[in-house]
Amino acid sequence: MIMNISLSFLFFYFVFFLSLHYKESDATTAPPQNGNVYIVYMGANKNSHDMLLSSLLRRNKKALVHSYKNGFSGFAARLSDSEASQLSKQPGVVSMFPDPMLQLHTTRSWDFLQYETSVLIDSQPRFNAVPVSASKGSDTIIGILDTGIWPESESFSDEGMDPIPSRWKGKCMVGQNFTTSDCNKKLIGARYYKDEDSKSRMQSPRDELGHGTHVASTAAGVSVANASYYGLANGAAKGGSPTSHIAMYRVCFSDGCPGSAILAAFDDAIADGVDMLSLSLGASSSFAPEFSTDPIAIGAFHAVQKGITVLCSAGNDGPSAQSVVNVAPWILTVAATTIDRDLESDIVLGNNKVIKGESINFSELEESPKYPLISGSAAKTKSATEVDARNCYPNSIDAEMIKGKVVLCQHADNSIYSPRMKLTGVMKSGGVGIIIVNDKTRLVASNSGSFPMTVITSKDGAEILAYINSSENSVATILATKTIPTYKPAPTVAYFSARGPAAGLKNLLKPDIAAPGVNILAAWIANDKSKETTPEGREPPRFNLLSGTSMACPHVAGIAANIKSQNPSWSPAAIRSAIITSAIQINNLKEPITTQTGENATPYDYGAGEVSPTGGIQPGLVYDIDPADYLQFLCYYGYDISAIKLIAAELPSGFACPKNSSKDMISNMNYPSIAISMNATTEPVTVKRTVTNVDTDEATTYTVTIDKPAGLEVNVSPNELKFTANAKKLNYEVTFSPSSSAKGDLFGAITWTNKKYKVRSPFVVNRSGV
Repeated sequence: MIMNISLSFLFFYFVFFLSLHYKESDATTAPPQNGNVYIVYMGANKNSHDMLLSSLLRRNKKALVHSYKNGFSGFAARLSDSEASQLSKQPGVVSMFPDPMLQLHTTRSWDFLQYETSVLIDSQPRFNAVPVSASKGSDTIIGILDTGIWPESESFSDEGMDPIPSRWKGKCMVGQNFTTSDCNKKLIGARYYKDEDSKSRMQSPRDELGHGTHVASTAAGVSVANASYYGLANGAAKGGSPTSHIAMYRVCFSDGCPGSAILAAFDDAIADGVDMLSLSLGASSSFAPEFSTDPIAIGAFHAVQKGITVLCSAGNDGPSAQSVVNVAPWILTVAATTIDRDLESDIVLGNNKVIKGESINFSELEESPKYPLISGSAAKTKSATEVDARNCYPNSIDAEMIKGKVVLCQHADNSIYSPRMKLTGVMKSGGVGIIIVNDKTRLVASNSGSFPMTVITSKDGAEILAYINSSENSVATILATKTIPTYKPAPTVAYFSARGPAAGLKNLLKPDIAAPGVNILAAWIANDKSKETTPEGREPPRFNLLSGTSMACPHVAGIAANIKSQNPSWSPAAIRSAIITSAIQINNLKEPITTQTGENATPYDYGAGEVSPTGGIQPGLVYDIDPADYLQFLCYYGYDISAIKLIAAELPSGFACPKNSSKDMISNMNYPSIAISMNATTEPVTVKRTVTNVDTDEATTYTVTIDKPAGLEVNVSPNELKFTANAKKLNYEVTFSPSSSAKGDLFGAITWTNKKYKVRSPFVVNRSGV
């Protein structure tokens, strides 16, 4: 699902944004950079920042690109390699690195989420049953870092919206085709970040690409009745927190998202007064940077220190293990799942057999199977290999042999050619339709416009091939897409969704949570004339269907906004805890959620599970984390005290890194999930947690239940927590004791229950060294 522009763009380039472009291989070269721009990160050291920047500007007034001075200190500047080397050695500099070019992780979804919550509540009606009417975020401000926004969309109407919060300090920047009147009580802020060297980038908050508009409306768009993509997925399009305000920070362009602009947006958003920030973008999993050189991790750290919740997409490099990105513990990391809506494009064979496929196409072929059917291998040119022809690679199939026919093409997961290339080749050669065979992408609709295309499983592909081989006059037709509601099973973890464990960080479970990210209907730009989005002869759509973890992240942002509105004093960690501990693990068959291959999903696939739209508003207990605890995490991770002093505005009294700091200590962070790396040892490992009672009932007792795998003993002490008016915070310990035969990753959960709430924490014990 990723546009195959170049190897260095393979991870994020508008994933599913042009939904026929699939991920073909992993990046093998360094990530792209923004010219000779360098980022100088100086933590909270404002004095050194001013001195260093003044010295630079005396030498070259035009060197400065961005200056960061609100939430943290630093700047981005155009420098020679020698200048960069000299600056990196100056006092007060935490890190210095070339400006990376990050990429975007490119609705019945809300109705489906509410249905999923009802399934959970119906089975155990006492627990976390919060009325839908509680989902309000009228005074909450969601900041979004993306490609900009199309303000005229109905999704951003401010009719009936509450006034702009008085604490808002942001602004609506004037730019090309954008004025202050484009903002309103819904879209209260819009910024963009100038690049004086780029003449191709529109200097405006206006969205030229559609991704930011889609994301913003998913998070907080107002309800728009009878929305659809040319009649597909018809229904009310709405955001998760339709009464929340939106602040858009345009940091992404057609060639990517400069890290320097991302940091500038974080810096502005902290001063503007947003409550949360949603980022559907990140670095490639092949080149995930250290926290000190990752613009998102840096900006998010300082935002969270100021009480702002930061949510990021997990990336689209799945289903490979260790592909998850945006894994800092101060970030809420979101994976993607399917919903119960299938976009089905059927194949009718000459033997009257109907094969169900998946795509978005507006086929004008006749419904009766009258078109000759041929496989790519049967149309092989003399010079092509059997494999190339079977996969319909360019120049491998004979144009005369496929003219007027429907062509069956395999699509290997490691193919260097995208389905779009194959479609184009078949179409230019006179073929009337194409059938793509690929198991992974069967549940993710690809958009082929008016050209008939559909994607089927390998099992169905074998059946079609058997039909072709059994008949001298095999025929077929491809039908236009139709919307299939209440599809089962759903949700499943999307094949593309990035998986844990986090590389080099096995003592922290990532991703945190999953949310709908497949075939999501949301607002779109009104001037899109691209063939991938607007079929020939039609007006651009008001709404579009996209897939990716990009689409999952704003679902959780909307839910987080509702939680914040109902619990304004809660910290970002408390909000994250509420979302994680109230997650759903069953599908609409009332069975465990699976991956798209049918295997039961694990915490590495979806974190705690599918997000509940309302369960987190009243979670019962929360696992809170003091922002200073993240400084302790940096100790455990390997940063020395001198670097931490520069990063932090000030250290807590008596703060020091443990003498024997190690990543194993990360397991003791008061995170709502537990991850332990035990390697070959069978010695018991004990971790501690603290829970805070946030219910109005101050006197309540929780008891523990443990879901544990074979080969692992899990003991919780105490097994009962008695809260009172004077004891709102209580501690417990969990001891894990694996048997010598236990291997690999061991998954389970610890759940605290009273008469009203279930507070569930997933755990994983890694035994890969056995």
